[in-house]
Amino acid sequence: MAAVLVGGDLAALSHRSAAALWGFGSEERGRIDVTVRRECRIRRPGLKVRARASLPEQSVVIHFGIPVTHPVQTLIDLATELKIMRLERAVNEADKLELVDPETLRKALDAYVGMPGVKRLRVMLDRHTFRLSDSDLEILFRPLARAAGFPLPLTKHRVLGYEVDFWFPDHALVVETDGLRYHRTPSQQARAARRDQKHTAAGLRVIRFTHWQIAHAADEVTDVLRRIRRLT
Repeated sequence: MAAVLVGGDLAALSHRSAAALWGFGSEERGRIDVTVRRECRIRRPGLKVRARASLPEQSVVIHFGIPVTHPVQTLIDLATELKIMRLERAVNEADKLELVDPETLRKALDAYVGMPGVKRLRVMLDRHTFRLSDSDLEILFRPLARAAGFPLPLTKHRVLGYEVDFWFPDHALVVETDGLRYHRTPSQQARAARRDQKHTAAGLRVIRFTHWQIAHAADEVTDVLRRIRRLT
């Protein structure tokens, strides 16, 4: 709060300090981040003050009595500084704290187009939330399987009592696809784990790809399938 008061009118905690206040990040050691929604040239030891007159008013809220950037704005700001693994961890923590879920965050980014951090955050989110329709998924996946030397798989086939996405009976291989990795419910996660365990215990191979990989990283998927085929 003292750092915000130094910033004066229209000042708020932001970036890593905002993430620390919300509970999904930590401050840079020896530095407090403050954003001021006006032109300013404040220089104080231990403070990093950013003048951002164009920051929308709705991007600042009050939390524990302290002006701070909204969780969405905070994650956008973090995307300008953090490595991708730490950024992903922050998004997951914000979801756990029920501050903003990944799908809501992705939609909210439409209101921040052009702001630094938005593009990087959107790319990261799309890798994990992108989902194809079942028909598009089959159309895109089948050529990848053929390129890896597999026959056409059976789709939506029941194996040991569970419906699987793709089944290669001659190779005892199950391929599952995930489109909403972030926002699976605990019950969905538990069912997927039990299914994989039962298949593995029966001597089957189980491999998972995301929808994004199948649509945008075809070479990666084909390479993994080719490696698996050499083992079967």
